[in-house]
Amino acid sequence: MWHAVAPRFEDEHCVVRFDHVGAGRSDLSAYDKGKYDSLHGYADDVLEILDDLDLTDAVFVGHSVSAMIGVLAATKNPARFGALILVGPSPRYINADGYVGGFERADIDALLDSLDANYLGWSASMAPLIMGNSSQPELGEMLTESFCSIDPTIARHFARVTFLSDNRHDLPLVTTPTLVLQSQQDIIAPLEVGQFVHESIPGSVLVVLDATGHCPNLSAPDELTAEIQAFLR
Repeated sequence: MWHAVAPRFEDEHCVVRFDHVGAGRSDLSAYDKGKYDSLHGYADDVLEILDDLDLTDAVFVGHSVSAMIGVLAATKNPARFGALILVGPSPRYINADGYVGGFERADIDALLDSLDANYLGWSASMAPLIMGNSSQPELGEMLTESFCSIDPTIARHFARVTFLSDNRHDLPLVTTPTLVLQSQQDIIAPLEVGQFVHESIPGSVLVVLDATGHCPNLSAPDELTAEIQAFLR
C-alpha cells in the first residue's frame, strides 16, 4: 500500500514497513481475538517493533484506522516518537451528539452484516468506492486485492473493531508533533473528521490534499510525499 511513497524516504531515513497481525505476510498463528478486540492490541505491537529495533524519534505514518493505532501508541510511550503523520484518520466513524463521523449506526450495522455474509463480494464492491478515482480503475482493483488477501474471519473481526471504535478522547492526550493529511472528498473519513482530529490534537497541522478517495497513498503519492517532506523539514 506504500510502494509509491516509502521508497522516496529511504535515502534520508531508515524506513520500516510491517504487516499488522492477520494481514499480509504476518504470522496468522499470532492472531489472538482477545488481544485484538480493541485497537490497543495493535498499538502494543507498534511499540514492540519500536522497542525491538530500539527506535527513538520515530516518524509514524498511519493511514485510516492505523492513524488511531499510532495515536494510541504515541500516547502510551511518547518517548519513542518524533512525529505522527495521520493520513485520512477517523477517531469515530458513527455520528453522535453533534459529531460528524460520516455514518449512522444503522449504516455501520448494515455494512458489517454485508461483510459477514460475503466478505469477498463486499470487498469487490466496496474497494472501488473507498478508493474513489473511477478514472483509475486499477487502483480500486489493487485495494480489492489487498482486502481479499486477508483471512476473512480476521478481516470481519478487524472491521467490527474498527468501525465501532471511539478514540475521540485519546486525541487531546497526544504530545507528539502531528500532521493530519485529509483528502478533499473521502466517503470513509469526511473533511469534518479531519478537521475534528486537527482541532483535538494540540498544535497539530492540517493539510487538505487536492485528492479524492480514502487512499491518497495510492491515488496522490506525489502530493502526499511532498507534504510529509515539508512537515519533516
